[in-house]
Amino acid sequence: MIHFIYNPNAGVINEAQKKLWLKTMHAIPNVIIWETTKPLEAKDFTKKAIAQGATKIIAVGGDGTINEVASVLVGTSIPLGIIPLGSGNGLARHLNIPLNYKKAFQKVLVGASIKIDVGYINNKPFFCTAGIGFDAAVAHRFAGGKGRGLINYIKATLFTLFKYQPIQVSINEGTSEKVFSLSIANANQFGNDAFISPFSNIQDGQLELVKIGLLNKLEAAILAVRLFKKNIHHSKNVHFQACTHASIHYAKNAPIHVDGENLLTDNELLKISISPLALNVIV
Repeated sequence: MIHFIYNPNAGVINEAQKKLWLKTMHAIPNVIIWETTKPLEAKDFTKKAIAQGATKIIAVGGDGTINEVASVLVGTSIPLGIIPLGSGNGLARHLNIPLNYKKAFQKVLVGASIKIDVGYINNKPFFCTAGIGFDAAVAHRFAGGKGRGLINYIKATLFTLFKYQPIQVSINEGTSEKVFSLSIANANQFGNDAFISPFSNIQDGQLELVKIGLLNKLEAAILAVRLFKKNIHHSKNVHFQACTHASIHYAKNAPIHVDGENLLTDNELLKISISPLALNVIV
């Protein structure tokens, strides 16, 4: 039996679209639809779907909804299907899952299943990217805003840029240093085709630490263009390090993002690890 876990508040969706998508889901035989109304509810619904013998569980929503559903499916044989409705859709874009609802819908019904790696930051799983510094500050600003979608994300980025201060970190017990940001990449992008780690392979059993050194406002603007041109690796301010484990000394109660979700650190040490090929995804 197929279970859909649907977040009606993902992305920018009008009521007519919501009704059409629900009608499409209900038209499938032997289907159960769970509609979320609050954060973390997708996790509870996924656990209930597993208990009811789900053969596929389809996340219909943004990166946050996908993270919640996938987190429960890690280590199981049940494949995750993705119908991306979010603002960034980073994992879907990396896996070449269609952003068009009808095409994505057909994909989850007939697509093949592959295994992908799962990253962890202080035991919290992520499937696309996690990070601290500028990216986390933008996520914090975006989460506090009223709107969703790419335009509002750009506004949050610009607002953050003009008030942002670099962070102090130490990687693997190394020298403490100031950086613009530090990202941990499993997939190649944040979302919206902003490629933070263009050559990341989601099936290679390793993560990439992407450290961006200190930047002035002009250098930050140039780097933003490089993100979308998929050539950030050409910048002298960007350094890549492949790893399976890492430790990062940072700060307590500081912004962090996990698959775009805005969180705060609960201590000064971030432990990074990876579980190779631990999640089945329909592509």
